[in-house]
Amino acid sequence: QVQLVESGGGLVQTGGSLRLSCRASTFSIYSMGWFRQAPGKEREFVAAITWTGVNTYYVDSVKGRFTISRDNPRNTVYLQMDALKPEDTAVYYCAAGSVKDGKLRGDYWGQGTQVSVSS
Repeated sequence: QVQLVESGGGLVQTGGSLRLSCRASTFSIYSMGWFRQAPGKEREFVAAITWTGVNTYYVDSVKGRFTISRDNPRNTVYLQMDALKPEDTAVYYCAAGSVKDGKLRGDYWGQGTQVSVSS
C-alpha cells in the first residue's frame, strides 16, 4: 500500500507558475505521474516519470510548459507548471503505478490538490 499526499496547488494568473509536490510513503520501483480533472470532465493523464527518471511522458497540451521530476531519496515527485492557462484549471492528482502506451496506469492515488488559473 502506498499513501500519496499532494501539495502546492493554488490560484494563479494566466502565464504564472506553480509547482506541485507529491510525497509518497514509499517509492519502491513505481513510476509516478499526475492526472487532472476539471469540473464536468473526465480525469485526464498529464505527465509521468519512470523510476529512474530517464523517461518522461506528457499529454500534448502541456508539452513545453510542464516538467515532471522526482527525488527518490525524498520519495517525492514534482510537477513544475509554467505558462499556465485557464484551461489548466482542475484538481490535480498524484498517482503511482506503471507506464503503458505512454501513459501512467495508476494503482495508488492521492487526494488531489486544486489548481485554478484566472484569466
